[in-house]
Order: sequence, then structure tokens, then C-alpha cells
Amino acid sequence: MDLARTEVTPRRPGWWRRNAARLGLVAVPAAFFAVFFAYPVAAIVTRGLKTDGGWQPRRIADVLGQGDIRQVLWFTTWQALLSTALTLVIALPGAYALARFDFPGRQVLRAVITVPFVLPTVVVGTAFMALVGRGGLLDELWGVRLDTTVWAILLAHVFFNYAVVVRTVGGLWAQLDPRQEEAARMLGASRLTAWRTVTLPALAPAVAAAALMVFLFTFTSFGVVQILGGPAFSTLEVEIYRQTADIFDLSTAAVLTLIQFVAVGAILALHAWTVRRRETALRLVDASATARRPRGAGQWALLGGVVATVVVLLLLPLAVLVQRSFAGVGLTYYRALTEADGGVFLVAPIEAIGNSLRYAVTATVIAVVIGGLAAVALTRRDAGRLVRGFDALLMLPLGVSAVTVGFGFLIALDEPPLDLRASWILVPLAQALVGVPFVVRTMLPVLRAVDVRLREAASVLGASPWRAWREVDLPLVRRALLIAAGFAFAVSLGEFGATVFIARPDNPTLPVAVARLLGRPGDLNYGQAMALSTILMIVCAVALLVLERLRTDRTGEF
Repeated sequence: MDLARTEVTPRRPGWWRRNAARLGLVAVPAAFFAVFFAYPVAAIVTRGLKTDGGWQPRRIADVLGQGDIRQVLWFTTWQALLSTALTLVIALPGAYALARFDFPGRQVLRAVITVPFVLPTVVVGTAFMALVGRGGLLDELWGVRLDTTVWAILLAHVFFNYAVVVRTVGGLWAQLDPRQEEAARMLGASRLTAWRTVTLPALAPAVAAAALMVFLFTFTSFGVVQILGGPAFSTLEVEIYRQTADIFDLSTAAVLTLIQFVAVGAILALHAWTVRRRETALRLVDASATARRPRGAGQWALLGGVVATVVVLLLLPLAVLVQRSFAGVGLTYYRALTEADGGVFLVAPIEAIGNSLRYAVTATVIAVVIGGLAAVALTRRDAGRLVRGFDALLMLPLGVSAVTVGFGFLIALDEPPLDLRASWILVPLAQALVGVPFVVRTMLPVLRAVDVRLREAASVLGASPWRAWREVDLPLVRRALLIAAGFAFAVSLGEFGATVFIARPDNPTLPVAVARLLGRPGDLNYGQAMALSTILMIVCAVALLVLERLRTDRTGEF
């Protein structure tokens, strides 16, 4: 045998060596979520279901057997279904108008529509309280109050989620080739038939994804229901807060947390399936080539109706909120924010602004680092099932009870080496948990669009993986990174469910300060709540306008 001519087949590296880099990137986000999400949630659930006598498996059946708990579950479900249906009916015309019409002020309208989504739910509840509550605009004009009815909650949910439908469905609608529908009409189909048989099936994955996200947000609604629902209405999230903070019944709160966890897991699984269909089943065109000026009276009337809906449903509550903040003598309510009353606040309420900004900036840095590492790890299309499953886990903080996470922080992080209850970092950590999913969802589409051959060329030229990413990926994704940071900042600024437990009285955040002022009687407290809400709204709106200037069509919608 001629050994010189014998070919030696290179041995393929093992699975661990081939995936070491990706697993290393996943390790940091996984550790972060394990310590600051899974551990606190597991700690409070365990404490609630376990006593000195051992586990209480029958406690689940006992809780579900209570009539008031069943009523909470029923209300949570049907109000979420109705809120989702109303949002779709009201927002789909807006999605069509922004996708297919090109008109002056289009980008401004997009920004205005998105403002409610980035607003804290406390501000949303406060705005609708100023519109439909006691002494609100409707009460003053016609003697109508809706703050103790389900309609106030439903309208506030539509207000908050309008942008989810418009941007998710509209983003896909703008990329559908209109010639397919035109071909159906040339073959004799009516406009409605062509839309129903051609466009609607193509939009179905996006509509389903938007509907599931709206259902998720309304199913786990807390701030809106807490402010507008009063004692008559309670969702699972509000009931968990009541059982934890007011009654201190951790057993019942733990059962409700498990129920919400199962429901959210099912919703996220459905959402992941619809997103996969959306990504693989369609042929898309350049969105800039499908928009045109409205033609005919019908299309102009549709656009006018969309603008009127935005003005009445989205702008009016915010305008009333601002007006109520000046309802005193000039700047009376704003000046009162600078004075400490020695009551609920140990400091002047105005200090909540600085606290919120510091916390939000810190939370944004944490969210960008953790979410950026996770997004890079999830970029490659040959990622294994373990990594793809981690992608779904990153979405869990959006649906799992923030109240449970906040209270879990107090219970779990109270012993060395993780005794953080007295540390200021606790608040940014909780806020970052909510910001990470937005960072991942914003950066993933852009990272996946980077041509892999560019990375391979850099490697061939001798660049290390870190240098290849810095020289190739980073310049291409820099804008998406800034957008992700902006979303994380806005979301962190308005986080309320967890922060209400862990923010100290001498360092309140803006949402916590607003909620505490609304919970105290007196016109001065009410006016200060309106003033703080206005300030918070302005900060979020400015952050959003910056995002709109940075936004590109390749960065995804949310």
C-alpha cells in the first residue's frame, strides 16, 4: 500500500466544540434569567405551596373551588378576548391605511400611534381616569362616568394595543405584492372577494401573531385594571397583587401564578408558531413600492376615519391628562411636586423623575448586554433545539406576573451572596427583565440579515470571532442596537408591577409615585398624579420620536 497516496479524512469536530462559542454566549443570558427570574418566581411559588407539613397539592383544587377566584379567572379571560376583538376591529383599518397609503404626515401618524404602546400602564389608566372618571371630561360635559364599568378597561386596552396591530399587521401588509390581488380582480373577483381569498390568507399569520400579543398583554393587565377597575373588577395579575400585598395569602397567590404561567406558556407557544409561518410562507416585496396616494372618495374617507380614530381614541385621553395637570392655578400642581409632605413620600415627588431616569439607564445597559448576547447566539440558522427553546424562554417575563417577580425578589434575594434587598440595583434588574425581550426581538431580524459570507471572509483573513463581529456585524446592526436600547429604556421607565414592591419610599419611581398619589384623597394629590403622568408621557414620547428617526424597515416592528 502506498502510504504517500493515502487520503486522510479530517475528523469532524465534536458537537461541543462546534457549538462552544454559541453556548458561551447563551450562558450569560441563561445565568441572568436563572438567578433573577426563575429563582425568585420558584421561591415565591414554593413558599406558597409548601408548609411545615410538606407540599399542598390539594391547595390548587381548593383555590380553584373558590367562587370569587373562578370569577376572577372568568373575567380575566373574557375581557382579554373582547379587548383583542375590539382592538382588531378598530386597528385593522389603520394598518391598511399606513401600509397602502402615502400621504403627508405619514411618519408623524406612525409615531403618534406608537406613543400609547410605550407609555406605562399607570399613565394609561390615569389618562382614562381623567377622561371617563369622577370629575373627568365626560362627567363634566354630560354627567357620564365609565371608571367603574368594564368599558373603561376595554377602551384603555384598545388605546394601549392599537399600535401592536397596526405595526405588526401593517408591516407585513406593506410588503405584500398588490399585483396578486389585482390579478384576482382582473379574473372577475370583486374587491371584497379578492381581499378575502388572496390578501386575508396571506395576512393571517400576522393577524394571528398580533391577536395573540394583544391577548397576552390584556390577559396579564395590571396597571389599567388596578386604576380603572376599582373593587368591582380584578384580573389574575391584580388578584395576585391583592393576595400578596393586602391579604398576604402566598398560597393562593402561588396557585394563581402557576395558572397564569401555564396560560402564558400556551400563548407564547402559539405566537412562536404563527411567527414561523409568517417568516417562511410568504414572498414579500419592497414596502416603499406598495404605498400610493389615496384614490377616490372612498379611500380618502377611510384615511379620514383612521385619523379621526387616532385623534379621539389616542390623542384625546392624553390631551385631557395634560389639561388636568394644569387645572390648578397655573403651575400649582407642578410646584407641589417639589415639596415633601412627610406622608407617603419621604422625599419630594419630583425626585422620582431623577430616580426613574437613573434606574432606566442602568436597566437599559443590562438589557442591551443580556439581550444582545442572546440575539447573537440565536442568529445562526443551524442553532439547535436547545438554543431555539431559549428564544421562547426569553419572552416569558412579558407574560409572567411582574408582581410575582417583584415579591420574589424580596423573598429570594435576601441572603448572601445575593442579599440585594437594600441595594438600589434591585429595581434596574427587575426592569431589565422586561426590556430584554424587546432587545432580542429588535436585533434578531437584522442580525439574521447579515450575509454570513462577510463573516467567513473576515475569518479567512485572520480575524478572530470577536474582531469579525466588531468589524462586520456591529456597523450593520448599530442602528438596530440603538433602537433596541430606546425600547428597553421606555419599557424600563414605565415598569410598575415589580417595581411597586421593591422601590423604597425614599427612592420612588415615576409610576410608583403616580399610583401612590392616585390612592390618596384630595385634589392636590390628584393634580400631582396628573402632573407626574404628563412628565412621564413626555419623556416616553421623546424617546419614541428618537426611535422613529432611527427606525429602518429591516429592524422589525417590536
